[in-house]
Amino acid sequence: MGSTLHSRPKHVGPNILPKFPIFTRLVGYASREELIAINDVTNGFAATHLQLLTDVLHLRNVLYDSLDEKTQQRLWDGEEVFFNLLAPGGYEFATGFLAILAIGGVIVPLSPALPVQEATYFVKKSEAVTVLTSQRCMKLGNALAKEISSDFNPRFHSIDIRPHLFRPTLEPSDIIVSSDHFLDYYGSGLVIFTSGTTGPPKGAVKRRSFLDSSAQMMADLYNLGPDDTVMHNLPVHHATGISTTFAPFLQSGSCIEFHSSGFDPANVWERWRRGGLTLFSGVPTMYMRLMRYFETNICKLPTHEMEEYIAAARNFKGLLCGTSALPFSLQQKWSALLGGKKILERYGTTEFSGAFTVQPGDTNCPDGSVGKVMPGLEIQLSDGDEGEILIKSPFMFSRYLHEPEATTASFREDGFFKTGDIARRVGPYYFIMGRASIDIIKSGGYKISALDIEREILGLDYTLEAMVVGVEDEEFGQRVAAAIVLKDRESLTLDALRQDLRSRLAGYKMPTLLRVVPELPKTVSGKVIKKKLRTELFPAEGHPDVQFLKSIDLISKSIFLIVVNIGNIMVYKSLVRKGVQEKAPAPHAATTTTTTTITTTTLKGPPFAS
Repeated sequence: MGSTLHSRPKHVGPNILPKFPIFTRLVGYASREELIAINDVTNGFAATHLQLLTDVLHLRNVLYDSLDEKTQQRLWDGEEVFFNLLAPGGYEFATGFLAILAIGGVIVPLSPALPVQEATYFVKKSEAVTVLTSQRCMKLGNALAKEISSDFNPRFHSIDIRPHLFRPTLEPSDIIVSSDHFLDYYGSGLVIFTSGTTGPPKGAVKRRSFLDSSAQMMADLYNLGPDDTVMHNLPVHHATGISTTFAPFLQSGSCIEFHSSGFDPANVWERWRRGGLTLFSGVPTMYMRLMRYFETNICKLPTHEMEEYIAAARNFKGLLCGTSALPFSLQQKWSALLGGKKILERYGTTEFSGAFTVQPGDTNCPDGSVGKVMPGLEIQLSDGDEGEILIKSPFMFSRYLHEPEATTASFREDGFFKTGDIARRVGPYYFIMGRASIDIIKSGGYKISALDIEREILGLDYTLEAMVVGVEDEEFGQRVAAAIVLKDRESLTLDALRQDLRSRLAGYKMPTLLRVVPELPKTVSGKVIKKKLRTELFPAEGHPDVQFLKSIDLISKSIFLIVVNIGNIMVYKSLVRKGVQEKAPAPHAATTTTTTTITTTTLKGPPFAS
């Protein structure tokens, strides 16, 4: 919290906040009684900026007094002291978040949905000294306190946030920002654990500057101010829920309207209809469910009622989308509903927040693009206009918590962070092709984007959700496997799917494995857990529900393909093949293949090309 406690009198006290940009701004808003900072719809709370700061100061003081002298001194000495925050999005979360920041601690949000054993892992990983807990999460908070204090840290304890809320408000003039007690701007301020979709979750340590500079850039990008209200439905233990829909609005004097009781498209549409919102941020799954509800329910209403919902959607300053790619077909539907405006996509990761975004009013942005590079960033693609996204960002994380080897391995020698995501660039615009480890399928010599195939499958009327992965195959390296959730039908054959995709996809991109499933499990941030589902849905030992092409019938007609490789042109013949589908016990069953010889080079055609 400072260089030393006793060298000279510090400008500190129970009503004094440390000098940090967000507190300076909030104090400025505190004198405006008409402004609501937090509207917690789920719990029925609404708080002005003055009430928020009053409660933050009180909770900060309670938290500090609960610590032992050694931990208090560590805070004064500016050392890293970690505090867990266990709360869904709401007023308790906002107050706890700012109280930990005000004490000079490092905030480590935890998911309220975690079982005790998994939550214990994150507490131990972060070496937290205390967990601040919302009333809804007290059972888990108390269980954590008992578990951690018994075998890891005997001083670890849980503090219920609720009793410390809505204290008698201070006068705006009574809340002071310190003249000489500074928070280290570049010190550790926040730890966000990665989603774990491609490996064990790692704790990305974010500098305090991230909470200011990244938030300010987002605020400038969307022209945020006190007249804005964002509907917040996202989890607050993930980066998007903090960096996109919390911090930028908080420091802009906007109202954050929290809804944490679960995502219900009917409730969301009804809230939109009532008006008063200017921005909404979601993930593709949310927009998919909202569109489905519109098509199956709102479209059946009398015209004048339906037009109320449409007008409400069109009145938004922006509908934002992140965490994963928005299917092109879904974007088209929303664009039609919004009168030509698009959902504003963006791309970022836990480690560095945003990198690309579609800016409001950019009518030149191509369909399927995540926009242009955000201001102040340096970005390269590993192979020129296509390849792995490499980035240097002022919002870059400092390290993975207690994982120095993983931190070193994530950067190139020249300082660029290796995202593991593949993109291509067309002019100033970028298109995400997917994760190098899971979304790039290497089949028969081709590098295929799983996202491209998913986009076309989702464009079919009967598809609700789709996941495409590469399944290991001895002959071709990998096969294209699709798992599909159907909308209004009970079954789908692989042959029918391939026929419907024939005009949309090249033959070598066609799925050769299909499994129809009732749902695709996702993380709380809406990401399909591909790495796990690939082995579960398409196991090496096979599954009776997996349809695949067992054999091929050659057709007399042949086509010629031109392959360009490092300037050398090789023309070879590939027989057009027609797949015969059947259910079989293993996806790796033997197949009949054909090779074609050109001069002295033998080339294999792509698997089951059509």
